[in-house]
Amino acid sequence: MAGSTLASPTAEAAPAPAPAASGRDTWRRFRRHRLAVVSVGVLGFLVLAVLVGGWVWPVAIDEIDFAATLQGPSWAHPLGTDDLGQDLLARMIYGGRISLAVGFAAMVVATFVGVVVGALAGMSRRFLDPFLMWLTDLFLSLPQLPLLLLIIYLFRDQLKQLFGVEGGVFVMIVAVIGGLRWMPVARLVRAQFLSLREKEFVEAARSQGATAWHLVTRHILPNAIGPVIVAATIEVSSAIIAESTLSFLGLGFPPDIPTWGRLLYDAKDHLDVAPHWALFPGAAIFLTVLSINFIGDGLRDALDPRRVL
Repeated sequence: MAGSTLASPTAEAAPAPAPAASGRDTWRRFRRHRLAVVSVGVLGFLVLAVLVGGWVWPVAIDEIDFAATLQGPSWAHPLGTDDLGQDLLARMIYGGRISLAVGFAAMVVATFVGVVVGALAGMSRRFLDPFLMWLTDLFLSLPQLPLLLLIIYLFRDQLKQLFGVEGGVFVMIVAVIGGLRWMPVARLVRAQFLSLREKEFVEAARSQGATAWHLVTRHILPNAIGPVIVAATIEVSSAIIAESTLSFLGLGFPPDIPTWGRLLYDAKDHLDVAPHWALFPGAAIFLTVLSINFIGDGLRDALDPRRVL
């Protein structure tokens, strides 16, 4: 009896390193996706460039030089200039901060709303689940671009008065894009909750008197977070494309705020004489979205517990 008593603490303490091992296994699976690893480097470079590029290339984004209009890449202007002689590298660095901030902020909004709606639907056993799924299907059936345009026209002026020109447009675009992209996350979270809430470990916790909040935060949501992270990466790329589309249509940020989509909009009338003006912001959007999608693929493979190490 004494031997078994002494051995029990050791037996209980042995599984303690499991989370670290799980993290190492996840990283090992992620590294096998070569495109995802390369995409992490590409996205990290783009984020670092827009964050610290202003100190490395301290050129004003509104500095006009009519003697250098529509010039191609050179030592003085590595990415060329626009029709006012403004430096495109400086404008892309500034605009990249806004484009990426919109993408990540809209992702946070969409993921938060989707997780809340999906969790409520997944834990409900009566009328709330059908109602929330009906609401989700209703939002999925709405045409997003016309709805985006309608909301922008209705609320743009009020938000500009509350938060200023740039802040109002940012809040509006993030809220609208995030508010119209939560449905796939909600469906995914609901499916995960419906599966996990019947598992043995959840039933054991429920039999011990665990509240619904405790079950969700401690047992179900942590086990469903993998697919949610993958879905969140997709939402970032979707939000960046949506912001670029609105800016290209002239309905996003004002003309003096050079987001990547706005740069494409301004370049559309000069494609024959200055293709570089559209090429560089287009390439930045393409690389950002492609990198995020590959990272999402890598995370999906790495967080899938059914995959063999």
